[in-house]
Amino acid sequence: MSDWNRSLREQWEVHWNHQIRDRLAGMTDEEYFWSPVPDAWNVRPRGTSTAPIQAGTGDFTIDYGFPEPEPAPFTTIAWQLGHVIVGVLATRNAAHFGAPEASYQGWEYAGDAATALEQLERQLELWLTGVRGLGEEGLLVPAGEKEPFPQAPMADLVLHIHRELIHHLSEVCLLRDLYLHMNGKTR
Repeated sequence: MSDWNRSLREQWEVHWNHQIRDRLAGMTDEEYFWSPVPDAWNVRPRGTSTAPIQAGTGDFTIDYGFPEPEPAPFTTIAWQLGHVIVGVLATRNAAHFGAPEASYQGWEYAGDAATALEQLERQLELWLTGVRGLGEEGLLVPAGEKEPFPQAPMADLVLHIHRELIHHLSEVCLLRDLYLHMNGKTR
């Protein structure tokens, strides 16, 4: 008999431990905020953004717009990490696993790469602990009203979140590679 909970966790854990975590190590603040194109969405000091919405508490806000502009703005590493930390993980950790309430508007965004990576590690830890705690039966329970597809089982939500993590953090790795190659830097 398969242990589907373990299989779902390993989908992300193997990717994180063998492809992503080391690729994020040593990220500089310059990389974190770097924008290869003008007007990219970013995390910025409060009051310096020209985006339709500047979400967040504290000294830094994340650029945002609703509805999303067409075409969608290019996004920086800082923006991608902010989206993953808050929109992908923290809101789900709050909705399903008892973590503190989280939203784009109420989040204190990281003003440096090290803090962003610490926030990411913390939210990933909460997520995987929560998924582990679902066991096998919890994976079959409907995700609930806080999700776009409330009748879908939690297993579907877990798969969706892992796809989002793989997608966005792969983009972060690509942006790091682009930054290094365009700026003659090495890791």
